[in-house]
Amino acid sequence: MLPLEVITLAVYASLPLTCISTPLTLHTSLQAVAVQVHARSLVTVCCVYLPPHNVVSQQDLDTLVDQLPTPFILLGDFNGHSTLWGSDVTNSRGRQIEKLISNHCLCLLNDDEKTYFHEPTRSFHSLDLAICSPTLLPLLNFTVGSDLCNSDHFPIVVSYADSGGAIQYPPRYLFQRADWGNFIQLADITESMVSTADITEAVQNVIDCLINAANNTIPKSSPRLRKFRRPWWNEACRDSRKEEKKLWNIFRRYPTTENHVAFKRAKALARRIRRRSQRESWINFVSSITSSTSS
Repeated sequence: MLPLEVITLAVYASLPLTCISTPLTLHTSLQAVAVQVHARSLVTVCCVYLPPHNVVSQQDLDTLVDQLPTPFILLGDFNGHSTLWGSDVTNSRGRQIEKLISNHCLCLLNDDEKTYFHEPTRSFHSLDLAICSPTLLPLLNFTVGSDLCNSDHFPIVVSYADSGGAIQYPPRYLFQRADWGNFIQLADITESMVSTADITEAVQNVIDCLINAANNTIPKSSPRLRKFRRPWWNEACRDSRKEEKKLWNIFRRYPTTENHVAFKRAKALARRIRRRSQRESWINFVSSITSSTSS
């Protein structure tokens, strides 16, 4: 029988070419997946899920950590409570995680911010943890998102402290916008460039000439990630989403039954508006397709 819980680790396919990811094979009975990502340096990222009612042995946790190449970041829903990461009490699972951190000299990135919303009791807890190797601690920032994104867990974000949160992509030449006439004039390979005793110097002279001509006549793409427009997003979607976020923030500050009901109504309304807008946008798009529409 397959487990009811499934854990995945997704690596964004459009990461810069300098970011290379390699999946790792883990020999463990725990629900865990890992990948090595080469960004500024080679870092192992492991995601784990520990079901709240399952018995997890300390040896299984130790074995998992021992398999992770350092430096690593261990992320997941540990379902443990501890005052170390902002809980009011410490339970047995929390003591297990505390022992894991202590035995392996690891560092906890979490602050006291809550990462989980328990709807039946309208209470907030810290269940999702980010644990890392000591060498990574001064390099990383830990934040918790403010939007549940239709889940009961808030997204946790681990980023480089000096990254500014933006992914930089290698710029590329936009050849369709090039000024080829000017390029031909600037890319003039003269005899003096190649009439040197050193062939390496001659090749470099030609390369420098061509690159200089390209940089002055061919525009480059932006290094920032391009945002894709959602054709169905309209003013009604924006306003309903804004109202939903406003009532959610009120409920987070004052978790009363009245505020919870108001938020759930706003959330349901915003979802209906988005679905209606998506449906209408798709109908309009399909209706616009003709025999002359390009693929």
